[in-house]
Amino acid sequence: MKKITLLACACAMFFAPAVNAQDNCVEDPAQGYIFNRFQDNWFIEGMGGAGVMLSTNDQKADFGDRIGWKANLAVGKWFSPIVGLRVGAEINKMKGVAAQVSGSLGVRTDREMIDGKYAQDFNNIGAFGDAMINVTNWWCGYKPNRFYNAVVYAGMGIHWVYQRADRGQGDWKYAGGAKHSRNFSFRSGLLNTFALSNHVNLLLDVRFDMLQDHVDGSGNRTWVEYPSVLLGLSYKFNKTEWNAPCVPVCPQVIDNSAEIEALKNKLAQANARIRDLEAQLAACLDRDEPPAPVAKEGPLATVYYQIGKSVITPQYQEVLGAVSEVMKNENKNYVLTGWADNYTGTDAINIKLRHDRVNGVKNNLVKRGIDASRLSAETNNENLVNLGPACAPLGRAVTIERAK
Repeated sequence: MKKITLLACACAMFFAPAVNAQDNCVEDPAQGYIFNRFQDNWFIEGMGGAGVMLSTNDQKADFGDRIGWKANLAVGKWFSPIVGLRVGAEINKMKGVAAQVSGSLGVRTDREMIDGKYAQDFNNIGAFGDAMINVTNWWCGYKPNRFYNAVVYAGMGIHWVYQRADRGQGDWKYAGGAKHSRNFSFRSGLLNTFALSNHVNLLLDVRFDMLQDHVDGSGNRTWVEYPSVLLGLSYKFNKTEWNAPCVPVCPQVIDNSAEIEALKNKLAQANARIRDLEAQLAACLDRDEPPAPVAKEGPLATVYYQIGKSVITPQYQEVLGAVSEVMKNENKNYVLTGWADNYTGTDAINIKLRHDRVNGVKNNLVKRGIDASRLSAETNNENLVNLGPACAPLGRAVTIERAK
């Protein structure tokens, strides 16, 4: 069985298409999650809603008269798919009932008394911090495209009370002179998130606060219950998903004799093809190389002329000077051939140009010390190049070649 397994793995690797190394593994949440960079998984959220006060005195008033609006703005970060933190600021419009005027905050003497007690109306403004746990990811496993997530949180806040001066008759001001005008609170709740996109969530927050009871005027450090419901939106910055460690995937072992035989045949065919290619390569390496073609020797130099001219220009005077030095160092004879293009001029003009050009070059070389007996001056009535009238300047020349 071990041999079959090894053979199957070898065949799978041999015949499988090429893939990236990343394609041979899968993310396994059981191995934990890779924490993202510090700048990833941040969010900002804003919510608004309403809350109601539920202390003993507050319950003397109708439920609707104790409902006040509230809003908060927060920023936070998820450190893992399960754990996160947020901090923010909030304002609570609080309405309730106080037993007495003295020591109570937000007492409205301008309003009708309720069962012998005073109506209250004040603003609670402060900051808060929460620790959050994504229960859905914790219990059901992380899924980046999940529409709904349930997040439980708990935290605390600190608040300052603003109320109307002169028992409800004046402007809003900080109640710094009142007893316990700064208070603390503990809070917990269920944050329901609904994914509208990869970065935007709709939020439904069901919250319960325990506030220090500085509003009943009793002077005792009691607490007041303050449930609320808020609706809002959050925006997530940068990368919003989490990666799990990548675990290699072992190819599935084929335990089927017919398929194993088919793989054996394919492997044998592949090996035979390899042997054939190796034999062809060896035959190519043993084969004698054909002799390299001998390049035809070209002219030693070519002197070119302007149309209808046989005068050697200064630049070709230098060329002929260099050619004469070569001739002095060689014990050879040379053939000078005069050319004229047949695309321009008459035959009589071209014959004269060929003759004047070749003799001009010969005389120039003789003056430079080359024996005239070593120089054979000829003319050729054909075109030096047959590439058409556009290339006629290449045919107005004298070629200098070594005699064979």
